[in-house]
Amino acid sequence: MRAVLSRMKEYSPQMSREDLILEYIPLVKYLAQRIASRLPQNVELEDLINAGVIGLIDAVEKYDPSKRIKFRTYAEFRIKGAIFDELRSQDVLPRSWRQKIKELEEAYLRLEQRLGRTPTEEEVAEEMHISIEEFHQSLKEVRSINFLSMDGLIDPTCADKGRLRDILMDPEEKDPLEVLGLAELREILAKAIDELPERHRLVVALYYYEELTMKEIAEVLGVSESRISQIHSQAILSLRAKLKKVLGRDAEGR
Repeated sequence: MRAVLSRMKEYSPQMSREDLILEYIPLVKYLAQRIASRLPQNVELEDLINAGVIGLIDAVEKYDPSKRIKFRTYAEFRIKGAIFDELRSQDVLPRSWRQKIKELEEAYLRLEQRLGRTPTEEEVAEEMHISIEEFHQSLKEVRSINFLSMDGLIDPTCADKGRLRDILMDPEEKDPLEVLGLAELREILAKAIDELPERHRLVVALYYYEELTMKEIAEVLGVSESRISQIHSQAILSLRAKLKKVLGRDAEGR
């Protein structure tokens, strides 16, 4: 511990271990609230905050400034990882929700293989034999599943891409880094995003890379916030379907 604190003091000479933890407690609360806002109401915010504090303490103990990663970036990585561990241990998502997202992903995958492009809302609804209203309701219901994911980042030095990877992962499946290398995963995600329709691609870029809120994106594009939410969910479902297809193929060949 003394060695860790000694290295930290190269960057924060006046800050003790306890001071550093207190300094970043607001970050824990912010991340916990952001995650909780996308999850079912039965999830206790206090549980997420407690898990996040454990992640923060872990970050303080394991941080190595010689790797030239900002402490805040590294702490966020550890905090979110601890929160996602807590969520997986609680198994907060109903099985019916998992089944619904599986059906949506399979419909997207079948249509993309058949059409050679990202399908429209109407095409997906028809493929699933449901009305467009039922399709929109399904998108609304699976938003929590789209967000809950495997912990970790593609690269602790690139938190924005990490957040995108987080929501593309299924908690019940292997982390893609167990199947693919870092460079290969980045290339696959970039290609999949490029293949999205222009508006879907723009929403992904504004939300994950520019960190605009859904409301801000709606104002930029001149549509309702609920419409942006729908486009976001469709983009994520399409990306998840593409990634699962690649992961399945690579897993079989390794």
